Amino acid sequence: MIDLYYWPTPNGHKVTMFLEEVGLTYQVKPINIGKGDQFAPEFLAIAPNNRMPAIVDHEPADGGSPISVFESGAILMYLADKTGRFLPTEPRDRYDVLQWLFWQMGGLGPMAGQNHHFSIYAPEKIPYAIDRYVKETGRLYGVLDRRLADREFIGGEYSIADMAAYPWIVPHQNQGQALEDFPHLQRWFNKIKARPATVRAYEIGPKINPTLGKPIDEDEKKILFGQTHKR
Repeated sequence: MIDLYYWPTPNGHKVTMFLEEVGLTYQVKPINIGKGDQFAPEFLAIAPNNRMPAIVDHEPADGGSPISVFESGAILMYLADKTGRFLPTEPRDRYDVLQWLFWQMGGLGPMAGQNHHFSIYAPEKIPYAIDRYVKETGRLYGVLDRRLADREFIGGEYSIADMAAYPWIVPHQNQGQALEDFPHLQRWFNKIKARPATVRAYEIGPKINPTLGKPIDEDEKKILFGQTHKR
């Protein structure tokens, strides 16, 4: 059994996509980030960066005590190694996938996240910041589009690199991007969207958060965007 500490965000969706693909038994433990659940001591013991998702695997491959993992990219790698799925073992192919996983973690996710913040959530609309992150998001879409010009998926075969990137493309309209401007990416996006495991993964979100997709209130903004080193 795997405990999945989850809220329906792009990073949360990555893990449910994987788990639904492989059929591992898991239990969702909601972490309502708008209410501050991420600061609970019992969650911080698993995820010291006070960010979800995180997992606890009660049946690790070595048969030992439960293993906890935080950071969505690390979770995908852990689950891939545990199941032998969606991450090649041959070194060249493995690092081909891993470099794109890290590309998402270090580039697409953070830049799209800043795009969302300044375009949607910031109390003051700063044209320079909005333009900066919309353009950078578009540049990254272009990088991915070119990568997909001669292959079905990012690493050739469907992998954790695709699962990591896809959820950050889902809100493309909020990011000021038109998928028709990126035909190879659009083809890839539609193929992943139609996978039964992806459909199941995205059905979990509204069950966990019935207000999914609705504007967040000022109290939630203070919790999400007002953190300092003291919390």
